[in-house]
Amino acid sequence: MMGVMEAEETTMTTSASARPTEPGDGPANRTRAWTTRLFVVGILLAAVNLRPAITSLGALLEEVRDGLGMSGSVAGLLTSVPPFCFAVFGVMAPRFARRFGPPAVVCAGMAAITAGLLVRPYVGGTAGFLAGSALALMGIAVSNVLMPVIVKRWFPDRVGSMTGLYSMALAAGTSVAAAVTVPVTDALGGRWQTGLAVWAGLAAAAILPWIPLVRDRGPVPAPRPAAGARAHDGPDGRPPALRITRSRTAWALAVFFGLQATAAYITMGWMAQIFRDAGVAAGTAGLLLAVTMVMGVPLAFVIPRVATRLPHQGPIVIALGVCGLAGYAGLWAAPAAGAWAWALLLGVSNCAFPLALTMVGMRSRTGAGVVQLSAFAQSVGYLISIPGPLLVGVLYQHSGGWGLPIALMIGLMIPQMAVGILAGRDRTVEDEAAAAA
Repeated sequence: MMGVMEAEETTMTTSASARPTEPGDGPANRTRAWTTRLFVVGILLAAVNLRPAITSLGALLEEVRDGLGMSGSVAGLLTSVPPFCFAVFGVMAPRFARRFGPPAVVCAGMAAITAGLLVRPYVGGTAGFLAGSALALMGIAVSNVLMPVIVKRWFPDRVGSMTGLYSMALAAGTSVAAAVTVPVTDALGGRWQTGLAVWAGLAAAAILPWIPLVRDRGPVPAPRPAAGARAHDGPDGRPPALRITRSRTAWALAVFFGLQATAAYITMGWMAQIFRDAGVAAGTAGLLLAVTMVMGVPLAFVIPRVATRLPHQGPIVIALGVCGLAGYAGLWAAPAAGAWAWALLLGVSNCAFPLALTMVGMRSRTGAGVVQLSAFAQSVGYLISIPGPLLVGVLYQHSGGWGLPIALMIGLMIPQMAVGILAGRDRTVEDEAAAAA
């Protein structure tokens, strides 16, 4: 991780890309403008592909379970694979980024998603399906971690708006996959294998804009130090090593990320099944899941912009948590009668994800700090989220209904709100770690 910091500080030097436009800079300015456009397109296409591998499976989970002979507990294990892979492979992203550059790693990630989605429906058996899923999720994991890093490095003055665009694209890909997987499967012959594999084409398209960028490592202007930051500088004038685990805010953000991820993956993996068990048709259940996911499209753009203008993000955390509590309560009391209302409320609650990404950028004042905080918060967070979907599957199988699983979801929302308030305080991990030292 130390090497990541040194690499970041080396690349983050003032350069021609930071200079204002001058009359003689025409070709250079055009090159920079073209590179910027490629980054925007690449970020958006990558974001669109970060969830279809999961929500397409959620829409067809019953068919996959029947086809592979899975029990409810094994299906719960399957829905726990995404956070497990994100935790294990996400922690490797900074090292890969240091060696190859973030664009090259994201490009490789899109290729891994493509390959995983192509092979997992056809390798045969539960073990093969899990292996193909893990390959796709590995690509998603490294891209998850590096997206905030790329936004911070290449768009340092537009973190809120770019995070919003990225989050909107992610929500759009999530919701479209949930909505159209069942009808596309029916249109292509009704085989669940085809309905899952078709998403590899979208992932393949996302590789293209990153190919010209694989050698682009910056440079970008270094962010200005926060007020009082120089008091912590070392004798050579460089900031000391960042020990991220000494920051209470880093831990609060990691736990917040983990709990919101738990809710998100339970929703993506099980919500369609909850509606189907309540008597809702499979296609309608997929649309309800899509409604939940599509709420992130407008809100994922609005929430980061609002969050960056507030000194404390606690009020947003509370508002999202209240929506989650109301949605889960309705899902427990009347899952079919109020299905559309509960889908909307849970969609609002799931927008804790773009808020968490925004706070990653806000809680660090250096590019190196963002790399470490993003990797730490996401890796620890996804580790925390692993048991949730699995536990839901176990409770569902052994209780024979959804009362206990939904009670678990309601119970987890309270600590999510508490740690989110702590993570939303106006402070930086660098200053906290230096003060603790």
